[in-house]
Amino acid sequence: MPRILIVEDDPIISDMYHTAFAFDNLEVEVAPDGEAGLALMKTQPPTVVLLDIMMPKMNGLQVLEAMKQDEALKGIPVIILSNLSDKHDAEAALALGAVKYIVKAEHNPKEVTDIVKDILAAYTRNDIPSPPTAPHA
Repeated sequence: MPRILIVEDDPIISDMYHTAFAFDNLEVEVAPDGEAGLALMKTQPPTVVLLDIMMPKMNGLQVLEAMKQDEALKGIPVIILSNLSDKHDAEAALALGAVKYIVKAEHNPKEVTDIVKDILAAYTRNDIPSPPTAPHA
């Protein structure tokens, strides 16, 4: 079962997304800040990370950068889930390796869960081995 890690400092928002993913029968964990999120990733690597940008201790871009420098974490897809709608923030996150940038205010939780499930499906398809090629006759 896919494990989703939500790294979000606002408990109301993290609870809302936790409930939305749990409703879809997905395993969800929450970290209250970037430092705790990174530590949790190292002990229990998630399938996908939803990462806020504006957080105490370590912001989302710092977490993303640290993940991409860690061999064990760099392949985990990261979706930025932020209220920052500045084009530069999105470009910076995508340049660091995020697979998607979602502005919280522009999507309801159901839309976010659907986006995450689509991304999970795409990554799962990439993990399926190709069938052996038939010998040429």
